Amino acid sequence: MADARIHNRQVLKGTVVSAGRMDKTVVVEVVTLKAHPTYKKRFRQTRRFYAHDENNECGIGDVIRIAETRPLSRLKRWRLLEVIEKAR
Repeated sequence: MADARIHNRQVLKGTVVSAGRMDKTVVVEVVTLKAHPTYKKRFRQTRRFYAHDENNECGIGDVIRIAETRPLSRLKRWRLLEVIEKAR
């Protein structure tokens, strides 16, 4: 993970929601809590990222860490750093 800090790239933590349909690609859902600009009530915002998984090691439900990288395909701009927790 040291290389992610050296190049000042964004690192996110999320859950794998799709893993088997594409080769070496996983879809990661990242949930962030944001405050409403006027009313300050906090709400969940979910975003989906396509990440490069070189060894096809991720499965649905895994919690992983991804890092920003150069464009790898039309939609992939992230790569897998580590699997934090495997799904049960």
